[in-house]
Amino acid sequence: MIYKVYYQESLMEMPVRENTKVLFIKAESELDVRRHLKDRQINIELIQLLEGSYLEYEKNSPNFTLETI
Repeated sequence: MIYKVYYQESLMEMPVRENTKVLFIKAESELDVRRHLKDRQINIELIQLLEGSYLEYEKNSPNFTLETI
């Protein structure tokens, strides 16, 4: 499964849409994604499962870079 992670680069940073970054991670579950990211100093806003046409849309984005756990 592929997850889209919305995050801020600092744990102390207040979530602001204009500063939100994304990661795409291939993992078995959302819990695996959280475990994979726990050592990074980022503020996770949302982890979203990508499926179907939404996944295909994101794959065509120039910002789509997939990390695999």
